[in-house]
Amino acid sequence: MTPTRRTVLLAGATAALLSALPAAAAPKTGATPPYASYWYPDSLPAGSPGAGITWRSLKSWRAADDPDLAFNASCVPLARRFTPTPANPTARPDRARIQSLVSFGPTSSNPSQGSATADYYALTHWAYIDELVFWGGSSGEGLILAPNAPVVDAAHRHGVPVLGNVFLPPAAYGGQLQWTRDLVQRDAAGRYPLAAQLVAVASAYGFDGWFVNAETGGGNTALATDMLGFLRELKSLGAARGQRVTWYDSMTVNGTVSWQGALNAQNQSFYEAADTMFVDFRWTANTLAASGRRADGLGRGRYELWAGVDVEANGWNSAVDWDAIVPTDKAHVVSVGFYRPEWTRNHLPASRTPGDFHASDDRFWTGRSLDPSRPDGTDGWRAPAVSVADRSTVTSVPFASVFNTGHGLRWYEEGVVASDRPWNHLGVQDRLPSRRWVVRTEGRRPAVGFDFADAWRGGSSVLVAGELDAPAVLDVYATRLPIGVNTVVELTHRIEEGDVNVELAVATAEPEAPGSTPPYTYLPVNSVNAWQTSTVPLSGLTGTVHALGVRLTGAGGPVKWRLGGIAVRAAAGTPAAPAAPSRLRITGASGGDLRLAWKPAPASAPGAVRHYTLHRVLPDGSRRFLGATCQRAYFVAGLRPEQGERAARFEVRAVGELYTSSAPVTVTHPW
Repeated sequence: MTPTRRTVLLAGATAALLSALPAAAAPKTGATPPYASYWYPDSLPAGSPGAGITWRSLKSWRAADDPDLAFNASCVPLARRFTPTPANPTARPDRARIQSLVSFGPTSSNPSQGSATADYYALTHWAYIDELVFWGGSSGEGLILAPNAPVVDAAHRHGVPVLGNVFLPPAAYGGQLQWTRDLVQRDAAGRYPLAAQLVAVASAYGFDGWFVNAETGGGNTALATDMLGFLRELKSLGAARGQRVTWYDSMTVNGTVSWQGALNAQNQSFYEAADTMFVDFRWTANTLAASGRRADGLGRGRYELWAGVDVEANGWNSAVDWDAIVPTDKAHVVSVGFYRPEWTRNHLPASRTPGDFHASDDRFWTGRSLDPSRPDGTDGWRAPAVSVADRSTVTSVPFASVFNTGHGLRWYEEGVVASDRPWNHLGVQDRLPSRRWVVRTEGRRPAVGFDFADAWRGGSSVLVAGELDAPAVLDVYATRLPIGVNTVVELTHRIEEGDVNVELAVATAEPEAPGSTPPYTYLPVNSVNAWQTSTVPLSGLTGTVHALGVRLTGAGGPVKWRLGGIAVRAAAGTPAAPAAPSRLRITGASGGDLRLAWKPAPASAPGAVRHYTLHRVLPDGSRRFLGATCQRAYFVAGLRPEQGERAARFEVRAVGELYTSSAPVTVTHPW
């Protein structure tokens, strides 16, 4: 592997923290920011760690002793997905899948719950991803990296499992063979204690398994035998808890590190001991074809092989032999393993905005046309939307989304700015539209995208802008939502410019063929110039909602129309608010830095709480928004007394699926 693939792992800078979470039941004397956890297998390096780095041994980790567990534990279960009729004829279900290896930040000082900047890799194209690897680890910080809770929560909401990373680096990057031996050590009973520890960490933190990358050279057949036994035990113990293991094509059966670029006799036993394998970038069309045949012969399936595609340096300008992986005229050969697609953010200038990032990310995942229903056949970059069918998790009522991407320049509550501080926290990201953006029109196609200049809730909304010289239908969600006798759809929207007629598009069946328009029924919606929620009964419709969209018809001239929210619910009565949390307490304090924790109400049903919001109540009775999280703890930094204030007062509310809020639970902190 080349040096460019390691540079980010040695970085040590991070933005100021906006929010995070605690876990201890008893108050502490101080409050420190929580970060994603990282470890060495057992023995630590010689010398002392650098600034901001803590050296830890995984072998000695215990959940009961982990002060940051509540900050790092995911609270969103892995959602089930379904595959709607593909948006175009070349996107094939049940064929190639996509694994994505992403570095969301440095190994150390990677915030557990977001930070005070909107400049973040806010991944939203989950619909094309089958497995996310939380990439990281370095010889100077730690080799084993557990995903932070926001990433896992966002991924789970979209049905994507997340793997932690076990990185045993090449000697050129500080790797020590002793660390490999530490990982695969056995106890007196012949078991592999570090395998059990890895499974325990994933269980406690709520993620889905491990990516094992053993690239430290100098081993022998005995070490390879121990590694194989370790992998088998890791897979066996993890499978009992719903976890998976992916092996990186690096160590061979004789213990040497020799990247094969293929599934072959040198690495087959490791592949068989794991669930899937990432095939190193050295592959060719012939080696992938042979690898697929070998996987089929093992009864495992060729799509359990991820062909590595390195996009860290050049993104969509990377030279890739796509026909060797996902040919357009015959069956896919293997699956795709993207290495470092956060290039879509990193290659942009430092002055980049959230809108700049999403435009770049859409280009990567959707293609140059920016419309998965109309791929650009001249585009040299074969975007995932061209080959891979999107998936959705929108299957139950009530369902709601305010198109919150998990970062923003401000935080909005009911169209009003509640905080003017930039922020990111993927854990509060909504279930987002799976295919972006499909626009069906006989006229000029308007521009569609996430916009951060205004929102109904959270930090973003959907903006449609352009000359509507013909009606335009925007596909919004692929769904499997049952229709009851009183089901309604609510649209929260506004017209910012021009004159436009709005209709809700509802399809109760799938399109006739891939790429075809869903069989929509169009229902009138009031057009408004300020934020307003329009309620549309699904009267006369029965069965299941398969697709939701909007049809916009202009009256001439440019149009700007903003969609701030959508909800599907039963119309009977006011939506119920979730039960209030309880036992809000301060578990640590250092000046204006506080750790808070609370308990969910015992009567709360699983999944009833979308997230929690935290506000500070000011002396005049007004409230100041501090943050939101899915966890049951929070870290705030840099608080100061208001004039005449002897104690700060805080409120925490539970927010339900339909964005109804519970009664608050409060606590005070004397200055």
